[in-house]
Amino acid sequence: MKNYLLHILLLSTIFMFSQQEQDSTKVYKKRVLESAEIDVLASYYAQDGNNAAVTGGIGSEKLDDTAANITIAIPLNDDDVFSFDGTISYYTSASSSNLNPFNSGASGNGGDDDDDRRDNDGNNSAIKKGTPWLAASGASKEDVWASGSLTYSHTSDNRNTTSAAHLSFANEFDYISFGLGASITKQFNRKNTELSLKGNVYLDAWRPEYPTEIHTYVLNNGDLNAGFFNGTDILNQNGTIINKNSINAWHPVNNTLVVDKGRNTYTASLSFSQILSKNLQVSLFADVIMQKGWLSNPMQRIYFKDRPNFYIGEASDIPFYTDPTKNNGVFQLADDIERLPDNRLKTPIGMRLHYYINEFLVFKTYYRYYTDDWGINSHTVNVELPIKITEKVTLYPNYRYYNQTAANYFYGYEEALSSFDFYTSDYDLSKFNSSQFGLGIKYTDVFTKNKIWKFGLKNLSLNYAHYKRSNGLSANIISLGTKFVMK
Repeated sequence: MKNYLLHILLLSTIFMFSQQEQDSTKVYKKRVLESAEIDVLASYYAQDGNNAAVTGGIGSEKLDDTAANITIAIPLNDDDVFSFDGTISYYTSASSSNLNPFNSGASGNGGDDDDDRRDNDGNNSAIKKGTPWLAASGASKEDVWASGSLTYSHTSDNRNTTSAAHLSFANEFDYISFGLGASITKQFNRKNTELSLKGNVYLDAWRPEYPTEIHTYVLNNGDLNAGFFNGTDILNQNGTIINKNSINAWHPVNNTLVVDKGRNTYTASLSFSQILSKNLQVSLFADVIMQKGWLSNPMQRIYFKDRPNFYIGEASDIPFYTDPTKNNGVFQLADDIERLPDNRLKTPIGMRLHYYINEFLVFKTYYRYYTDDWGINSHTVNVELPIKITEKVTLYPNYRYYNQTAANYFYGYEEALSSFDFYTSDYDLSKFNSSQFGLGIKYTDVFTKNKIWKFGLKNLSLNYAHYKRSNGLSANIISLGTKFVMK
């Protein structure tokens, strides 16, 4: 029992290594992977908050995501393993839906007779309504994200060296990504010491989506009577309809959209693991991550405090624009989209410490320090306490704490100046701290007595976590995972 639990502690290793058995005449080589394995994970994630980046740092962050992941590992021979990992995720997002907020169900799409009013020329003009606090009904409110990777790994005859290479692919409505990478892991000192080196390259390309008002303005060369703006009144801060042909009419500060559609990421990782005693293992790691290309998100609006405000919708809601309970029908036109430097260097370092208390209890800790050249510094602490309830059932209570400083270019709603070179209202780049409480339960049967067709059930897990940020964002996630082994 104690030897079995000790092996569980070696979670920082990437692959399971087999031991050699030697007699006077030959060396017996155990297979790296005895038979095909299938891991299946399904999860549901829900979040809510009031700092949506698509609507300039205020607005609903309500999001629901349902995802499924499958990993298939197939032994090719004694030494080589081929694996496939695929994920598909369907989500609905109030924030993303407001790329075009005027497709809101609350607005009647601006076409109902009840929404009609007369403009200054006496013509009927349907009021287009929108609000950052409600989801719109346009195509961008939902999407499917999909990714997949293929990995080939080879382990040496003495089982002390494992090398691997992989290819990956990911796709969403506004970008596509291709990746490749390689790794090598070596064990020393009778497998008490492990050193691992990894490298990855991800080549992404934007299929940029823009806020509807900015996209229409640029597409029609600034004509506020064409496209989306045709027949639509623009209001000033006082709720008065403006003259669209005036030099003081609304217009974005910067008409330049995405120039370089590339966004490339290069990563290098080094990790070291050491078993210090039969009860204690420590791991150290360091990463270097470099990003180049268009690193801003073209979907995300910016509002400047030194620019006049313009709106579309109900004039009576303008004084309550930032109030989620009162603003049901007016939306502020963006001053610009998020703009950030075209390069970023990230450097996380950290350690793990696993201490085997007894055959029923293990103490696991994780710490990471992160810094980058955008001005963000962060600390992450994670504690997990696996408790063995029975021979096959283990509980996993865990807690994670995180804090970070704000990026140099972060500004809240209407805090940035139009003279700045870079700016974002994405609260992922703001100063905040967060806590996550979780509880998992896992059933393990190393002998896989329970079978489904030709596959034995090796383990079954159920996990729940609650996440809370200091800026009000909260989320819940529940996941169900299984591992099957071909019998």
